Amino acid sequence: MMRLDKFLCELNTGSRSQVKAYVRQGMVTINGNPATSSDQKIDELSDEILFRGKRLQYQRFVYYMLNKPAGVVSASRDDTQRTVVSLLGKNAREDLFPVGRLDKDVTGFLLLTNDGELAHRLLSPKRHVDKIYRAVLEHALTPEDIRSLESGLDIGEERPTLPAKVTVLEKEVILLTLREGKFHQVKRMLQAVGNRVTALQRIAFGGLCLDPCLQPGEYRELTGQELDILRKAPAD
Repeated sequence: MMRLDKFLCELNTGSRSQVKAYVRQGMVTINGNPATSSDQKIDELSDEILFRGKRLQYQRFVYYMLNKPAGVVSASRDDTQRTVVSLLGKNAREDLFPVGRLDKDVTGFLLLTNDGELAHRLLSPKRHVDKIYRAVLEHALTPEDIRSLESGLDIGEERPTLPAKVTVLEKEVILLTLREGKFHQVKRMLQAVGNRVTALQRIAFGGLCLDPCLQPGEYRELTGQELDILRKAPAD
């Protein structure tokens, strides 16, 4: 069961104060009867809710792939800065949040959802979910640098990083595959081998690759097949 105003807000019909006004004005019906109060309880999965004569279909969980642009913060809301959730416009449900975070200057694949259980599984430190980054470096890696990154190295924490996988694309461009998510990890790992990241993009997460059709700031819903891949990604 769910409050009517919460249901309507999550489907982006308006703010709570607007929803209250819509109910007073008779714009909302429940199973053919005018709603009596914005806080009355409904069964969001079986009740027929009409707003201005149009049926509203509720989705308990939603999943979006976002190509995060630089300059926005990985948060649901922020008092001073634009957030990744705000990029969804009319689809920015109140309960949406990013799964993990990318630094403000980092671009690429970010999963947005309201499925807390899946998010927990994907982010749990006890599970190792692949994250692949394309990093532009200040200078090329040496063979010794690559061995250090792929063996695990000290970045100033209690334990060394897990072994990473390095793929050299160009002299100063690499793919770095991680199976953990420490704070600023890519930048700190490259700093530990005497290098610096000048541009960073996450191109894959949990077995899914960033859709090349998505321009920075664009998003789309995951397909059923993609969602199945994500659900299978966490491994003990």
